[in-house]
Order: sequence, then C-alpha cells, then structure tokens
Amino acid sequence: MDQGNTTFVLISAAMVLLMAPGLAFFYGGLVKAKSVISMMMMTFGAAGLIGVLWVLYGYAISFATAGAPSYAGIPGFIGIDWSYLGLAGLLETPEGAAYPPLAFVAFQATFAIITVALVSGAIADRAKFGSWMLFTGVWATVVYFPVASWVFNFGLAEDGSFSYGGWLTYGLQENFGVGVIDFAGGTAVHINAGAAALALALVLGRRVGFAKGAHVPHNPPFVLLGAGLLWFGWFGFNGGSELAADNVAALVYVNTLAAPAAALLAWLIVEKVRNGKPTSVGAASGAIAGLVAITPACAALTPIWAIVLGLVTGAICALAIDLKFKLGFDDSLDVVGIHLVGGLIGTLYLGFFANGTGLFMGGDGTQLLVQAIAAFSVLAYSLVATLVIGFAIQKTIGFRVKDEDEIAGIDLAEHGEAGYVLEDQKA
Repeated sequence: MDQGNTTFVLISAAMVLLMAPGLAFFYGGLVKAKSVISMMMMTFGAAGLIGVLWVLYGYAISFATAGAPSYAGIPGFIGIDWSYLGLAGLLETPEGAAYPPLAFVAFQATFAIITVALVSGAIADRAKFGSWMLFTGVWATVVYFPVASWVFNFGLAEDGSFSYGGWLTYGLQENFGVGVIDFAGGTAVHINAGAAALALALVLGRRVGFAKGAHVPHNPPFVLLGAGLLWFGWFGFNGGSELAADNVAALVYVNTLAAPAAALLAWLIVEKVRNGKPTSVGAASGAIAGLVAITPACAALTPIWAIVLGLVTGAICALAIDLKFKLGFDDSLDVVGIHLVGGLIGTLYLGFFANGTGLFMGGDGTQLLVQAIAAFSVLAYSLVATLVIGFAIQKTIGFRVKDEDEIAGIDLAEHGEAGYVLEDQKA
C-alpha cells in the first residue's frame, strides 16, 4: 500500500467534505435573514442522510462490479454489487493496492453529499425541511447513485479489458472508440444537480413577490466566506480524483486555480458593463462558475485553455442567471445558471479543446459527439426523474411551506430557531 497516495486520497476527502459547510455559508448568505437557518440545514441534513445511505447501499450501486446489464449494446447502464452492501466486502485492502478501498469509498461519499446539497439552492425560502429530506433520500437512490455509476465506475478487468461499469465512460468507448471525459463530475455532479434544480423550481413554483431585484442577499460576507471554502475544497474535489499525488494532480491543481480566477474576472467585467458596479456576490458567483466548468476538464486542458474556459464561462453564466426572469422559473440561488450552464460549457468545451482528442486539438469530432451524448443524457434523465419525484412529494405530503410562513421567514416555522437574535429580543 502506498501511504503517500492513501494520505492524498484521505485528505482530499476531508477537503471535499469541507465544501458542505462552505456551500451552507454560500447559500445562507444569499437568502433573506429569516431563512438562513432553513437554507443551511438543508445542506447539513443532506450530509447526514446521504452519509448513511452511501454506507448502506449507495456505494454498492455507484461502483457495482457485477450485475450491470447491457442495453442496446451499451454495457453498464445500472447494477448493484450485493457484496458491497454495508461495505462488508471492502474492509480488507487487497495485496498490492495503492490505497485501501475504504479511502476511495470515503472520497466518493463526499461527492454524493455535495451533489445533493447543491440542488437545495433552487428552492430556497420556500421548502419544507421534512419534504426536502424525503426528496434527498429518494433522489440520491434513483438519480445520483445510478448516474455516478455511469460516469465514475470505470469497470476495468485485471487484464485491462472492459468488463463492467459506467456506460458513459467505457460503454461509449466500446461503441465510439472514446469515452466521455469527465474527470471530476461535470455531468454526474453539476449537470445532474442543475437539471434537478430546474425541475424542483418548476415543481415548487415561484416565491411570493418573485421579480428581478425583489430578493436581496442578506449577508454578502457569508457568500464570500462560503465561496472561499468551496474553492479550497475544490482542490480536493478535482485533484483528489486523480487518486495519486502525481503530475496529473499538479496540472489539475493549477487549472483549478486558473479557470475560476479567470471566470471571477469575466463575471465582474460583465457586471461593470451592465450595471456600472462589480459586486462581491458577483465575484463569488464567478469563481464558482469557473470551478464548475473546470471540474470535468481539469486534467485534459493546458493552463492557457483553462483560462479561456474560465473567461467564457464567467461571462456566459453572468448572463445566464437572468434567464429565470425571462422564462419565469424561480431558481432562487442560480443553481441552473451556474451549475447546469457551467457544467454544460465545461463538458462540451472538451469536445473542442481536450488534449489530443478535441476537434481543434487533433481530434475528428467524435469526442464532441460523446461529450454531448453524456451531457444531455444526464440532463434529460435527471430532469424527468426529479419532476416525477418532486411532483409525487408535492401531491402527497406537500413540498412547499405556506405563503404566510414564507413571507415571515421559515426559520421559526420549520426549525424553531432564528439566525440572528438581538439582546432585547431574548426573553
């Protein structure tokens, strides 16, 4: 066992878990003061439930090594490895392994947590906590765990041949000669969460008084703090996906710095041109948009092309967040405009600029086709499945709080707590 690589994977897992409180601060600062507890609790609630489900059966679905059938000649659509239930078959480290299997289990668990938590931003200020927790468990089971298998389950046999695993990686490689490039989750995490966010925004409907400028972030310093924690954790998110402290990980780290830095600047430039003033929330949002876009691409681009990706993404996402006002859906905290749009840009960008296989980098267009298949397959599956799950919850136990609770702020109604209590209010 390589203790250096084991340490790298374990530290990366801890860094990704730190993204959960980072997201809580980022989202919490964007909502109104009387909803901050509700918003942050949606992230922490997801962390608790997904952490348990991942151990019980999430890993067994996401990284099945057997029982994954073939559909239309594409292997590995979905499966489950019964020996992995409760992680019972992963307690021992095989001889010659670079790191213990449980280190990889822990690392991937944090991906599941942050993906589910991302969705919550679309329904800020108006969702019941109990309904959100029910949605979290069902959505992870029906959507995230299978999609994670499509993308992250590489499924190579000991002789190096394809034997099982994700249809978007080795399944497409069997049919097209190349698999999707998604190093750390542009499809499985960001497009997946962004499509689900759009679906839930449609299910719950618009907030009371929804209009441009009607809902102002109550705490921009929280937003900046959250973005900083997310950026720090993202080095573990992207870099840790190499599973080794090597040259590729070093390239990933540089690109994870360069792309969001460029996106931050691009977002601020757009704000300055459109509104006359660059904002702190814009800086934080631009950095996150760049991080989203570089997630699938971080190991397949040179740093210069990573900067270009960041500039393009920052500018487009700064404009895309206004789509909700033009199209009439209330994506409270711009999960669609940042994660869905940013994830699509980063994934499709590889079809043009991926080292060696991109259309402009010596490829023949096949990589672009494969990237598009992966991106829009995940988008469609997540969108439709989430609509079904969301409407089922809304029509049974209800997903949205009462209008009067939304107007007053749902912290007291849902949690019996207030985020800010003045001395003269204590009694």
